[in-house]
Amino acid sequence: MTVVESWFIPLDILMIIPITLAVILGMIFLIVISIDKTCHTVPMMFTANRLLSAFVLGCVLLSLCVFTLINDLRQVQYQDSLCVFRGYMVYAVGAAQNYSNAVEAFYRYILVVYPTRLYFRSIRFQALIICISWIISFIYAFAFLFNDEIIYNVDNQICQLPLRLSFSILYMSFCTYGIPILLIVFYYFKLVRYVKEIRRHTIPTNTLLRAQRELKMVERIVIRIIVMILTFLPLTLFTFMSFFNRAPKYHFRIAYIPMYIAMFPLLILLFLVTAPLKVSVMKRMKCRSNVVVSTVA
Repeated sequence: MTVVESWFIPLDILMIIPITLAVILGMIFLIVISIDKTCHTVPMMFTANRLLSAFVLGCVLLSLCVFTLINDLRQVQYQDSLCVFRGYMVYAVGAAQNYSNAVEAFYRYILVVYPTRLYFRSIRFQALIICISWIISFIYAFAFLFNDEIIYNVDNQICQLPLRLSFSILYMSFCTYGIPILLIVFYYFKLVRYVKEIRRHTIPTNTLLRAQRELKMVERIVIRIIVMILTFLPLTLFTFMSFFNRAPKYHFRIAYIPMYIAMFPLLILLFLVTAPLKVSVMKRMKCRSNVVVSTVA
């Protein structure tokens, strides 16, 4: 029997609620995008990719949280057969979610700097890039499974890489966060430089407006990255503290709180800023309300 602090179970329930709502909302948005032909465009493909990664990650985190809650309720130390696999999926799908932002930033960059290269802007090519980003995400994290580095943490009731100064932690941090963030920053500053350069020359107004519009879209991606960094700030802090053996005992329980809570409002925000998705959902809600009214009448 393991020691269960008084705040464990309320915290488990607190995290289950928003992640469940996020999974349901993500599934609804994915269904709407799949059945509405007006959403079958390249920009919406990136939205669908982000929603898919959020949905899969949400399912994994929900399974992880339910497992933690059950063990806390039973006051047992128990590693089920899926524990290590859930840990692997957290790293793999988390990376896929971050790379989804980098892939979209690449598309916005291509759209402005190479507008005549139509193949690079095509659905087929961008779908290929998205598939490659998912493949890379799952392959990089497979090393943790192969080396049996994902282990069961008794205090936190979770299977993760142990927080300590190690190659695996540095490798995971660089592949999951470092590479996509560096790519996004690279595309952002390249676009900023490009917009400044074309302002100095006589060019069609629509070319400048398109470049400024795509730059604003990349700025939104940068904002999402900043929000992500803030969300993972406790985990980053505890990881750094673990290098000096100063991480708190329940570091994973505390560090994952912002990630669980933030996923649902972030999906709401994605819905509000994505016009085609918003229009499609509102149109269906309006049609359904009209049907209800006519039935009652």
